[in-house]
Amino acid sequence: RFFNTNSSGRILNRFSKDMGAIDELLPTAMLDCVQIFMVLFGIIAVVGSVNPWLLIPTFIIAIIFYFFRCFYLSTSRSVKRLEGVTRSPVFAHLNASLQGLTTIRAFGAEQTLIKEFDELQDLHSVTWFLFISTSRAFGYWLDLVCVIYIALVTLSFLFLGDGVLSGNVGLAITQSLGLTGMFQWGMRQSAEMENQMTSVERVLEYNKIEHERPLESAPKKKPPDTWPSRGEIQFVKLFLNYFPEDPPVLVNLNFTIKPLEKVGIVGRTGAGKSSLINALFQLTDVKGSILVDGVDITEIGLHDLRCKISIIPQEPVLFSGTLRKNLDPFDEYSDVKLWNAIEDVELKEAVEELSLGLNGAVLEGGTNFSVGQRQLICLARAILRNNKILILDEATANVDPQTDGLIQSTIRNKFAQCTVLTIAHRLNTVMDSDKVLVMDAGRMAEFDHPFNLLQNEDGVFYGMVQQTGKAMAESLKTIALNSYKAKDRQSLE
Repeated sequence: RFFNTNSSGRILNRFSKDMGAIDELLPTAMLDCVQIFMVLFGIIAVVGSVNPWLLIPTFIIAIIFYFFRCFYLSTSRSVKRLEGVTRSPVFAHLNASLQGLTTIRAFGAEQTLIKEFDELQDLHSVTWFLFISTSRAFGYWLDLVCVIYIALVTLSFLFLGDGVLSGNVGLAITQSLGLTGMFQWGMRQSAEMENQMTSVERVLEYNKIEHERPLESAPKKKPPDTWPSRGEIQFVKLFLNYFPEDPPVLVNLNFTIKPLEKVGIVGRTGAGKSSLINALFQLTDVKGSILVDGVDITEIGLHDLRCKISIIPQEPVLFSGTLRKNLDPFDEYSDVKLWNAIEDVELKEAVEELSLGLNGAVLEGGTNFSVGQRQLICLARAILRNNKILILDEATANVDPQTDGLIQSTIRNKFAQCTVLTIAHRLNTVMDSDKVLVMDAGRMAEFDHPFNLLQNEDGVFYGMVQQTGKAMAESLKTIALNSYKAKDRQSLE
């Protein structure tokens, strides 16, 4: 839920600009305030010893400065907060542009993106200029009051006559000049400290984020180390809401995926396919139950659950570091197993070309590997885990046909003894599945072998197949028929 409602730019803003202000600017402002007020105390003592009557205008100017400070802060805090809010979209736009640079260039959308960035930057510049302007106005009025105070101090000695030593007069005037400067600098720094505290406020908001449930299971709820041993998944009266006030995106799901079944999940955009996977990984709270080999996953720790389910996402995720750490982040497997997994996905030659082999560098996002290679590395990671449940989120959507074929054959061979769930946007990837789950508006519309579903001409799945075109529809039906016959032969054997 947090990542659905907070853009990456906003998060980067908190952990870069705001954290930088807390680490660097705020301590300096606090130290300056302490030093300034200690110096002010000493100056007031000196001026008061020369002419006690000067303490009266000194306290008056202190009150005026404090009034100006309160008036300024009531505005500057809001302006500073507004500046932080308008800065986040700039970070988000820049981050998204860098990630999608290839797509932007391919579609020639550079000018459109530049125009959008200019608009966001102009909006941020307006708020930043407003903040600077309020600071300058604050300084002007402080200067004006300081000039009046110095004039009062100087004129006061004209009325004292000859009873005051000239040295004391010079000392008092000199200290008064220093006093006004310190007063002004103290007001500025105390106001700056208050403004920088908005960064503290913004960062502390993340302490109030609703936490996920515990990572580790309670001793009585902890599943055995061999769980899940079969890979059966049962959805029982399952509802899912991302926000309490919104209608559920998954509605009363009741079905069972048998051990070792290969199930395709299809549906139109917004049908609930990805939400179903979110529920399985417990990325958001659900109502109802999900049983994996008879264990209710809503009652066990998130680490115990998520480490037992493998996923190959549509956009492969690699972290900056070494290839070894991307394959085996917890150092659980030997080099022999790592090389075997790499060989299974036919990446051995590519890895051997790296200067350090398994310890070769992986740049941020895996940019030194092609999209297909990144997907194969994710597949090798899943092979190493050897979990009984594998989820494919349209894993071959962005790869070339050769890599697509390699991934499909590897999944059939290496995960034959696993339950495999495939979210598909291209129907040809699921036509040879044991079953197809058709989602529609968060509900289970159909659930059966694709050949059986195609017998219902009024069904949702039949309509989706027909929309692919006459030639493609016939090809898909042939794949489903051959798969159905092969399954029948296996059952007879």
